[in-house]
Amino acid sequence: MGNDIKAMPVLFVGHGNPMNAIETNNFTENWHKLGQTLPRPRSILCVSAHWETQGTRVTSSAQPATIHDFGGFPRELYDVRYPAAGNPELARQTIETIKTTTVLPDEQWGLDHGTWSVIKHVYPRADIPVIQLSLDYYKTPAQHFELAKELLRFRQEGVLIVGSGNIVHNLHRVAWDRPHEESYGYDWVIEANEQVKNCIKSSRFDELIHYQQMGKEVQLAIPTPDHFLPLLYALALKTDADEVSFFNDKPVMGSLTMTSVLIGQTN
Repeated sequence: MGNDIKAMPVLFVGHGNPMNAIETNNFTENWHKLGQTLPRPRSILCVSAHWETQGTRVTSSAQPATIHDFGGFPRELYDVRYPAAGNPELARQTIETIKTTTVLPDEQWGLDHGTWSVIKHVYPRADIPVIQLSLDYYKTPAQHFELAKELLRFRQEGVLIVGSGNIVHNLHRVAWDRPHEESYGYDWVIEANEQVKNCIKSSRFDELIHYQQMGKEVQLAIPTPDHFLPLLYALALKTDADEVSFFNDKPVMGSLTMTSVLIGQTN
């Protein structure tokens, strides 16, 4: 492609409660708007907090299953199917492109709720192929960041790369009695979210890679790396030509934030 072709944007999406898949709220409405305003991708590559593996894997099925990887929710949620096609060719290209580690094809995994609960609002017709890249739980945040950089070529090739997790995700501190208040967050949640956003705004990504050395608020916000690592995948793909904006920037249930990041060229 020529230099006059704009790179696809990159997304980090705070996906929150699986019920967002079947609810209409401010968060899901903003996801729907993305599908109307983003350039139409030829395919989607998603890094979800909900696919952790030993080693790195990529879905290679031509028709990935809709995975309901949660419990205790209404039957209606388990009935949801998101029948997007896979993209075995993009999976093969991903395996060939990533050099820092061996990537294995995976025919068994499909699309987990970190992917489909969001994408079904962005592209409700399920007419764009989707693959997932797993998170190797043996890799350090720095290793994930370096791996993610290798995906940069796909932005120029019409692939929308999406990281799906949550900046603040502490299920042990959730206010279960306040599930529907879109802006309810503990003080430490709001502080941690602002610290991370400030690092993103000023491209201080090294601080985020070493988030375990940040303050106590961030330690509470990120008790495990799974929901935070997809953010690093998105940030690793930012170029000097890109601007960054935030949306769905609200806490929910006390100890989660839905804060999402759009990275894209403006010239």
